Amino acid sequence: MTDHYDALEARDPAEREAALFVRLPEVLHRAMAAPAYANLLMGIDPASITSRDALAGLPVLRKSELPALHKAAPPFGGLVADKPGSFARLFTSPGPIFEPEGRQADPWRGARALFAAGFRPGDVVLNTFSYHLTPGGFIFDASARALGCAVIPAGPGNTEQQFELIEAYRPIGYSGTPDFLKILLDAAATAGRDLSSIKRALVSGAAFPKSLQEEMKSRGIDAYQAFGTADLGMIAFETPAREGMTVNEDLILEIVKPGTGDPVTPGDVGEIVVTSLDPHHPWIRLALGDLTAVLPGKSPCGRTNMRIKGWMGRADQTTKVKGMFVRPEQIAEISKRHPELGRLRLVVTRAGETDAMTLKAECASPAEALHVELVATLRAVTKLGGAVELVGAGSLPNDGKVIADER
Repeated sequence: MTDHYDALEARDPAEREAALFVRLPEVLHRAMAAPAYANLLMGIDPASITSRDALAGLPVLRKSELPALHKAAPPFGGLVADKPGSFARLFTSPGPIFEPEGRQADPWRGARALFAAGFRPGDVVLNTFSYHLTPGGFIFDASARALGCAVIPAGPGNTEQQFELIEAYRPIGYSGTPDFLKILLDAAATAGRDLSSIKRALVSGAAFPKSLQEEMKSRGIDAYQAFGTADLGMIAFETPAREGMTVNEDLILEIVKPGTGDPVTPGDVGEIVVTSLDPHHPWIRLALGDLTAVLPGKSPCGRTNMRIKGWMGRADQTTKVKGMFVRPEQIAEISKRHPELGRLRLVVTRAGETDAMTLKAECASPAEALHVELVATLRAVTKLGGAVELVGAGSLPNDGKVIADER
């Protein structure tokens, strides 16, 4: 199969789903050998978690909680049962968050993303992600080598030395941020250096707007985007179809209402939650704080896994009103207390010289009694007074935003 990394990418979606959930109970069992997961999943029977509905009943673990967990129980916050010495490499990211790298081939699951971007065995790849303490450089390095590529471990910076490496080794591929690729190309043009060997790129870690994509194309480089994290490695990646990003194999990705663990209505924007199936270092419902939505239908490239629209903002919209924090979880609580409502959005503004907030709520049948109830619920949940505006069903944007700070 020349168009795909392997046959798994084109299998029937129902077959993939069944295979993932056959493996999940054992991964849950292994996760619960770690004290933090044992506490988080207390009372859960792993053998009963064999569907998305069952998985959605488990609590989420928020990435924003990891620094405190890691500080309280170093190095991995009680979320890993095995000792640090059982891993191949040990990293840190801002927080600090401590991440281990597994000993298996392609531990970050990135070879598929590189293949989809046109990289092939025997290619020489210039990898400009950092190799210093953080996993970024090693994620792309290990992925390229798993695909059969040779890697130049360049890291960022030192453009003059990079020019020498590029002119000597003639890499056909680039991995790094899109910003640094532009820096290299601009500096090479000014210095009269030859970077023409680079024909394709897999970029991540920064915005890659359409204008920059077109500029790369005009310079002869076919660049694709990937979405990943230092915890999970490669989560989703662009394919030649150029329609959103395809979710990686061996991951279960959910989209939930911000501040909750409840799945959104298909097509709605929500927070990305990922469960990985690596028994050595499992992640169970890790809420990343990033927003996206699922794209319907099948990709023209033939890959059959779920597709997402890409990064659409941050789910953590916590703000401070009159000196008190208001959180997405509180808006979710209001929604639970009033299931007859559609989308909710708390709009925070300034009225004169003081903070003001208005809860906008979609409602098919507005009524004064409901308005009064909502005013009371808003105060009970947030401990702050605010106005309520009932709006028509479907009138609020489908952008995942539940708190809009317009001050």
